[in-house]
Amino acid sequence: MSAESTPDPAIPGPGQSRPTGPGHRGKGRRRRPRTGRRKALLVAAWSAAGIVVLGGTGAGFLYFKLNGNLTSVDIDAALGADRPEKADNGSENILVLGSDTRSGGNKKLGGGTDDGTARSDTAMIVHVYKGHKKASVVSIPRDTLIDRPDCTGTDGTDRPAADGVMFNSAYSTGGAACAVKTVESISGLRMDHYLEVDFSGFQNLIDDLGGVRVTTTEDIKDPDSHLDLRAGTHRLDGEQALGLVRTRHGVGDGSDLGRIQLQQAFVKALVDQVKDIGLLGNPKKLYDIADTATKTVTTDSDLGSVNSLMSFATGLKGIGPDKMHMVTMPVVYDPADPNRVLLEKTRADQVWTALKNDRPIPKSATEGTATGEAKGVVNTGE
Repeated sequence: MSAESTPDPAIPGPGQSRPTGPGHRGKGRRRRPRTGRRKALLVAAWSAAGIVVLGGTGAGFLYFKLNGNLTSVDIDAALGADRPEKADNGSENILVLGSDTRSGGNKKLGGGTDDGTARSDTAMIVHVYKGHKKASVVSIPRDTLIDRPDCTGTDGTDRPAADGVMFNSAYSTGGAACAVKTVESISGLRMDHYLEVDFSGFQNLIDDLGGVRVTTTEDIKDPDSHLDLRAGTHRLDGEQALGLVRTRHGVGDGSDLGRIQLQQAFVKALVDQVKDIGLLGNPKKLYDIADTATKTVTTDSDLGSVNSLMSFATGLKGIGPDKMHMVTMPVVYDPADPNRVLLEKTRADQVWTALKNDRPIPKSATEGTATGEAKGVVNTGE
């Protein structure tokens, strides 16, 4: 996550799981899940990279309008004191979510029915190490069957704990607070911050940034995500980028895990290019990005102002793609349902222990786990 210059202080910124043994799945592609409401934006949450752009650009105009764009949630008030302890060494954990709500501008992009609910189709724990010079990113597959803690529902009623439910149902049950509580119960890590992004915001932000350059090593064609790319180098506009991070049937084994591998590659390409965007001499473009980014994100209350976001983003500006270690939470395919995955607890504990102690995630933590078979399909454009 990278930005190039130091901002003025007034500059606006953007805004117990089921243990399993080794799993095995048969050869062949996974069953195609229902399209529409299930095919949702995964890496939309990484519009947060656009926030980092704003953290280092050096402009300080229209502060109050941008500040009014932001939406925030008081996670601390919702969850109370019964949470993992905060780290005291300067490291931070940020839960980044992309929701698949079909309301508003997202209905056309996401397909499906606007039934008033949403799921967290992207979930990434971003661990920023002490000194804020490097980060580890752990993607949590939405199809993971987990034990959800009790939560307060979106309608204000108490929802009892539930065993063996899909991870992304936590958000539809109790919104941001329930998603944070569920992640903390799985990992034992305190989430210091929360960022959420949606479909339309992601697409608009990519367009405002001028597209993202990537190289595909094979053809990708997926009618469900409206994506048709030949192998080669492309500058993706917002619609194409949205299709890329949503596709699952066009690459790998057709699983959500393969889609996560595409997301991770796209994130690195996006972050790599953010620093090369010439904004200092283009105040209109800068404002368009700032306006889109602050409308796109929902944050925890501690980041609920552009000054707070600016300060947060500035603290991350030294973390480029070469300083980001991206993994998927260790899982195995569910023998009872190839469209679901189960937490591989022994290896996952290695991930959580490493992050809790502010150490790199060991390679052994992800060896032998389900992958999705899409690694290397997308790379940073050369």
